[in-house]
Amino acid sequence: MTLPLALQIRGAVPTTPIELITGATTLTKIVLVVLALLSLLSWAVMFALWRELSRAQRTSLRFFRDFERANRLDEAGALAKVTAPNALTRLFMRAAHFVSDTRVRNQQTRERESGDVALRAPASLTGSQIETLHLLLETDASAERDRLGRFLPWLATIGSVSPLIGLLGTVLGIIDAFIGIATRGSGNLSAVAPGVAEALIATAAALVVAIPATFGYNIFAGRLNRFDGMMESFGTATIALLVREGQI
Repeated sequence: MTLPLALQIRGAVPTTPIELITGATTLTKIVLVVLALLSLLSWAVMFALWRELSRAQRTSLRFFRDFERANRLDEAGALAKVTAPNALTRLFMRAAHFVSDTRVRNQQTRERESGDVALRAPASLTGSQIETLHLLLETDASAERDRLGRFLPWLATIGSVSPLIGLLGTVLGIIDAFIGIATRGSGNLSAVAPGVAEALIATAAALVVAIPATFGYNIFAGRLNRFDGMMESFGTATIALLVREGQI
């Protein structure tokens, strides 16, 4: 074989990932475009989750620390009004409004039953009403968690679906490669290898998309669980403060 012919054959064989992508079949390129879009979407979701969770944790943790130093309920209420709105301030205001409204209704019930409007002693909450308050705080905390993690399922979906899309591209590429081999009537390694390599590039691209998405899902799910635990602890601290103040 002469040198020019050898160089011509060598130049026709893809040797870099870029050449594999540019020389891939149309179906494989479509799969790669879909994977590229999924990759951009996953990174956008991770950035949005990181920014929103970081802001929520920072403001909520600052308020929680100040709340623990408050000795009276009116101090905690004033602190909640001047603090930037966050999940914990919303939980506190919800608990305060529930207790205030419930005490008013209980007082009105006592006055109707006794027939004496001179009863001025504030009526405390019953056990069932305290349990209702606890469930109400849990429901609101769950709603806050769902709001913060509303984009998290996208990462789980991208992490699980991307390998399947890459496998589809690989299978389609291998099928096309074998059809080409059958058409040309050549089955040696030099004829098979380029087509198989072009097909496997889809699987490699899928792993590049799926691995960061899976890592991101696990990391942000863990952070969301810790934030949920902080909201649960704050709900318990709020009820304890209300009990200490004689509100319930």
